[in-house]
Amino acid sequence: MSQGRIIKVSGPLVIAEGMRDANMFDVVRVSEHQLIGEILEIHGDRASIQVYEETSGLGPGGPVVSTGKPLSVELGPGLLENMFDGIQRPLEAMRAKTGSNITRGVNISALDRDRKWGFKPALTKGQNVVAGDIIGTVQENVVFEHRIMVPYGIEGTIESISEGDFTIDQTVAVVRKQDGSTANLTMMQTWPVRRERPYKEKLPPDEPMVTGQRNVDTLFPIAKGGVAAIPGPFGSGKTVVQHQLAKWSDADLVVYIGCGERGNEMTDVLMEFPQLKDPRTGESLMKRTVLIANTSDMPVAAREASIYTGITIAEYFRDMGYSVALMADSTSRWAEALREMSGRLEEMPGEEGYPAYLASRLAQFYERAGKVITLGSEERTGALSAIGAVSPPGGDLSEPVTQATLRIVKVFWGLDSNLAYRRHFPAINWLISYSLYADRMQEWYSNNVSRDHGKYRTQMMRILQEEAELEEIVRLVGVDALSPKDRVTLEAARSIREDYLHQDAFHEVDTYATLHKQFRMLKMILSYYYMALDSIQKNVDLKKLFSLPVREKIGRAKYIPQDKIDVEYDQIEKELVEQMEALVAKEGE
Repeated sequence: MSQGRIIKVSGPLVIAEGMRDANMFDVVRVSEHQLIGEILEIHGDRASIQVYEETSGLGPGGPVVSTGKPLSVELGPGLLENMFDGIQRPLEAMRAKTGSNITRGVNISALDRDRKWGFKPALTKGQNVVAGDIIGTVQENVVFEHRIMVPYGIEGTIESISEGDFTIDQTVAVVRKQDGSTANLTMMQTWPVRRERPYKEKLPPDEPMVTGQRNVDTLFPIAKGGVAAIPGPFGSGKTVVQHQLAKWSDADLVVYIGCGERGNEMTDVLMEFPQLKDPRTGESLMKRTVLIANTSDMPVAAREASIYTGITIAEYFRDMGYSVALMADSTSRWAEALREMSGRLEEMPGEEGYPAYLASRLAQFYERAGKVITLGSEERTGALSAIGAVSPPGGDLSEPVTQATLRIVKVFWGLDSNLAYRRHFPAINWLISYSLYADRMQEWYSNNVSRDHGKYRTQMMRILQEEAELEEIVRLVGVDALSPKDRVTLEAARSIREDYLHQDAFHEVDTYATLHKQFRMLKMILSYYYMALDSIQKNVDLKKLFSLPVREKIGRAKYIPQDKIDVEYDQIEKELVEQMEALVAKEGE
């Protein structure tokens, strides 16, 4: 243990001398207030420390003590339904101890040491185990089974294993290691947040993470184990999109990181999630959610830690064999914290004042996502999908954080303020967004949705791109100057935009659409398009073609409940054929 003293305080940065025996990234306790900090730089016996709590009142001469350990998180039963700050202090327990405002120097264990959990062994005495093997399970709540794993670095034979109710720090199993020594296994393990948790093999992303959002699932899908970015200006709906993905994606667990966000937005999450009924279980969504809350009024240095805290917790659940969705809102605030600390360290600034290592830090974060074969004797597959919101100042997508992110991620959901002002939500601009997973996952869509899925998706994109080109002509000379074929294309594009891509997050039915429902809706719209193109060859009047009564039903098809879609959609398609044939017959007389 190294003990030094403060010689300089600059906001969240503290410089201490006498720290020659300390190591990089050691956690330290600063001053008599016992503030938590982390060593960023060491020059001789001087250490530069970023402090994760308010440093007002600190001055030279105060003690600094190194714990000799890196910043780590506690992993075990009790994580779910909980909310932590950026360094994994439980906010509910802190409020019970200190009141509504966070008090400096509070030292509370991340996981409850008094609560007992029912442990059910999965192995017996005499069995060989390696790191990652599941020795037993805990039913953490009514929907989630917590799998207790052998910690990394332990291998041997089970000497004893117990069943019953235990606290997370009580021994549930004893392993005799190969060198003859024994290791006591508890239900809790710790892991340094800046170090990626190990796995056997990373797998190619070939299966979509179904979100129930038509714009995402059809046009710009994200794979399980994939990475995506949601850049957009203020008010374009980044947070609502992430809330929708957290609520409706088919991930087993959700880790939501509010990194530097406004307090009222985090309050919305806390109020909404417990009330929201999980479509998979019928229980509250919070029962499979972990929240990391680091609002904009909390110390800026803790933003930097919150991202790593969240992804380490997500990796832990991935290692159990679950599919985890990580939402980071927003990485721009995290990058601003990096910039502030870099400036106080007097490092050479890069573009727009961000540190030169901004891109590599972003890459280190996103590269921890993936679909993997986990450690352990039995083969398990887990997936960690990372979705980061980016808040470029003024909506400028050429700024460094957005550009560095786009070089890493495979899915780009570009939010457009013009679409948001027109009340088109989600405001994902289909002309600038992309998904590099779409082609790789086409086989999955063909096998699980329809063989025509890829064809319809390509046709929809072509219609939307043609609309963008035709709008230039319409603005110059008016819609009447277009050919009948082009006018049909414009009408089909309007139907795709308003009836398909527009989705009401607050509507009881429209907030979520299964892949089957999405395909049936798209099929109806494109069927009308193909029939309309065929009809204009027979000189059908365009106004009558555009005002067919069935078009109202197509427009309202998204509000039909899931259990009724096949019957009602079949009826709509039948009416479409009948009305189109009647119109062609009448016009042909």
